[in-house]
Amino acid sequence: MPKISNWPTNRLLSTAARLVEHAWNERLASLGVTRAGVMALDVLADQGGLTQARLAQEVRVQAQTMGKTLHRLEIHGHVSRSRNVHDRRSHLVVITEEGRRVLTEATRMEEDLIGDGSLSDDQLRRSLAHIVTTLGGARWKLKVDQDGEVHELTADPAPSSQTPVARVATD
Repeated sequence: MPKISNWPTNRLLSTAARLVEHAWNERLASLGVTRAGVMALDVLADQGGLTQARLAQEVRVQAQTMGKTLHRLEIHGHVSRSRNVHDRRSHLVVITEEGRRVLTEATRMEEDLIGDGSLSDDQLRRSLAHIVTTLGGARWKLKVDQDGEVHELTADPAPSSQTPVARVATD
């Protein structure tokens, strides 16, 4: 096997991502959440109550996957689900106070995971956001503009028709 310094960028990136994910999930286990659960809690804290389908779309996972994640979050008291008054076939998911507490702690753990600041480089963050939206864009119909704002693409390619859905932090 070639030395790590000779690995292609995609192998370095995927290996590093997998190692960071495993290390973070090991730490999160003490809170009763996984990386997927933290992502769901983060979206709910930011956007309020959402249906399971919309939450899955926001987190970029399949609805079935989100169902399993929500089941674990609900068992631990991090979210609650109630019948959607606008569409009785669906449920609204909301973050609880316990979920907010866990999200705060999980965010601290995430920031502490690689504490030397080596991942705070703006160019690296922009490059990673570009990779995520380029490779995931066709699947999720997203685009990140030069200011780091994430947009859902519509049939009309005009900038005014793109709906902002999030912002990729560069600090």
